[in-house]
Amino acid sequence: MAAADTSWTWATGRRKSAVARVRLKAGTGEIEINKKPFKVYFPTIDMQNAVLGPMRSVEGEAKWDVKVNVGGGGPLGQAGAVRLGIARALKKVDETVDQALREGGFLTRDPRMKERKKPGQKGARGKFQFSKR
Repeated sequence: MAAADTSWTWATGRRKSAVARVRLKAGTGEIEINKKPFKVYFPTIDMQNAVLGPMRSVEGEAKWDVKVNVGGGGPLGQAGAVRLGIARALKKVDETVDQALREGGFLTRDPRMKERKKPGQKGARGKFQFSKR
């Protein structure tokens, strides 16, 4: 395990239209998102649990310092992107945690995206009302 290594490990997480660039290194458990403490950036318990989920599954909450740049999408999509990025970074650092992360569903990228608008229609599924006359 590369716990003594002080260099950063990079990983990317995506969900919906949010993209998170995650840096991970051995430390004291400090998590910083867009230069803010993560409890300030993600104020709800659900979003905080999503971010901490991968670290809790490998019992590494206080072992790693995490810095994240995240953008795009909304708060929930960003939390999902950060979660995937942290899981991927943990896997890069230590391959033995792969099974625990997979069982928790942390390494699966959510493929659902917004459907595109079709030409000549009101939206993705919505159509203009038909008028015979």
